[in-house]
Amino acid sequence: MKPKLVEPASVLAHIEADLDALLNAGKPIRHDFADGSRLHIDRPLPFLCVYIGPDHTAAFDAASANASYLVTGDSSLAGEVARLVATRMRGRCGAFLVIDMGELAEDRYLTHDAPFLPPFEIALASGDTVAEKAALKRFTAAASEREAKYRTPRVGDLNPVACEEPWLSDVLGDIACLTVRFAPIYRMPGDKRIYPALRDLVVANMVDSALQAVSAFLKASKLDPPITHRSLGRRVFIDAVARADRDIDKVASAFDFLLAVTPINAEQAWLEFEAGGFKRAPTLLYRPLEFEVTAEKRKLYSVSLDHLEDPLLAGLLSEKQQELDLQLSMLAARETPRFAELGRALYGSVEPDLAARARRILEKAPAPKPSIRQKCLGADTVATAARDMISRYRTAYPDFEASVEIRADLPAGLLVSRNRLLVSRDTKLAPERLMALLSHEIGVHLLTYFNGDMQGLAILRSGLAGYEGMQEGLAVLAEYLVGGMTPARLRLIAARVLACQAMLGGTAFEETFRLLHEDLGLDRRSAFNVVLRVFRGGGFAKDAIYLRGVMQVLDHLRNGGSLTPFWIGKISAAHFGVIEELSARGLLRAPRLEPAFLSSEVAKPRLKKAMAGMDPIDMIAT
Repeated sequence: MKPKLVEPASVLAHIEADLDALLNAGKPIRHDFADGSRLHIDRPLPFLCVYIGPDHTAAFDAASANASYLVTGDSSLAGEVARLVATRMRGRCGAFLVIDMGELAEDRYLTHDAPFLPPFEIALASGDTVAEKAALKRFTAAASEREAKYRTPRVGDLNPVACEEPWLSDVLGDIACLTVRFAPIYRMPGDKRIYPALRDLVVANMVDSALQAVSAFLKASKLDPPITHRSLGRRVFIDAVARADRDIDKVASAFDFLLAVTPINAEQAWLEFEAGGFKRAPTLLYRPLEFEVTAEKRKLYSVSLDHLEDPLLAGLLSEKQQELDLQLSMLAARETPRFAELGRALYGSVEPDLAARARRILEKAPAPKPSIRQKCLGADTVATAARDMISRYRTAYPDFEASVEIRADLPAGLLVSRNRLLVSRDTKLAPERLMALLSHEIGVHLLTYFNGDMQGLAILRSGLAGYEGMQEGLAVLAEYLVGGMTPARLRLIAARVLACQAMLGGTAFEETFRLLHEDLGLDRRSAFNVVLRVFRGGGFAKDAIYLRGVMQVLDHLRNGGSLTPFWIGKISAAHFGVIEELSARGLLRAPRLEPAFLSSEVAKPRLKKAMAGMDPIDMIAT
């Protein structure tokens, strides 16, 4: 959404025309005027947030984070524009509220001798109508209830003496107005520097409280309030958001993290380890990096997130920046001790409860009995079945353009890399595991890639920060739902947890192998494959997320949660609320595809059982 420059003399005429286009054709308004003022209205809305002052304040950010706002340094212009917008919008919406957002001159509760951080001041004023009073009351409650990380808000009446500038309400006549002023607590005392994290919290508080106030205003005006106040937020990505998202995605697309840390000589490593009597760790070889880590980091942090006008989207992109930075640091530290420690920062340690759950699974899930070796499916058969499943998804969604490649440089198994399914030439798969594995890789990993691709934000395709745990949890659930969760598979997932715990605790490759084989009962080849995964790159802590992720999914289902938001793209459990808000604001579409396995007759009773509450060990009971 690109702004156009308008001279002050023709401001009102342009706005009049823009309002016609907005009300008649739904065309958003976004003008940067020659004097530095800006008007943004992305759809007909019953409010306008106005800020009068310089552009380096938190109040400026709070106002411009809204779907309908005016920022200007000219108080007379603010009055004229606010009156014009309010008059036109009130006719469409039935009521209209102007929110006059600003900052107090000082943080008067903060003193040099305060033994603890004191509360901070928020001062409010409104007109005398029932609806205006309802807006003030709701803003007060919302701002006061918000969790305080640094300083607690104290909301009171606004004293005219505390304001250096005239009140906008004085020139609005009969237009409803809520005046908000808050202390500049994000500024360091006696200094021009700021506390960035505190500034972000203040902005988020003001934005959320203002939208709640608008919702209460509408209800008191005898109008239907929105289902959620968050639906009053932005429904248009401005150009700055699109550029930042695109530039971060360029860095994310410059490398494939999992391929870069996956050994290319897995079969040779097994033969070497076996020949050495399982007493010496084998030599692992990796692909050379096709990029310069420092150059990609420079690109990553050249992406500015300063003018996105949407704190929620800025937060998501900032989190992704940090995750990519950590991944790049890991690749630079590949095959060194630092790799494992950086991996701990990315994936976390193995918490005691997770390790205990893994041990219980290994104790309760029956170990496979020696039997006549059954005929396994090879790479070509698996690849053919994968292409058939992809074709069925493509029938429902023609843009499901996934490819299948058979590779000789991967350990046995399957791996998704963006829109590609990579099948190792060494793959040998039991027939009863085929549908489970394809549902895991195609029905979850590829499906969320393509659903995310259609959302307009590339990070929903490549994955929000921390998405992998929930992705793997959903993928393991998929294996259960199609009836392919075997005792051997669940034992393998549990063994990965304990192998990660051992690796992070300093246990060597060969000692971890003995733990899995001799103490936990895995056969030699299975134990080796687990240890290879966990020690790749120098110590890779990712494999604990499979069991952790499925536990999160089962908890979510037991608590009445829906799986639908997780199909929108690649998101983490922590982002469930974020996705709900973006959906409520109209910024996200419903997922184009849902996994085919969800509608199968095999899956329906299993999903019902999971929703009633179950433990991972229960997945092998039915």
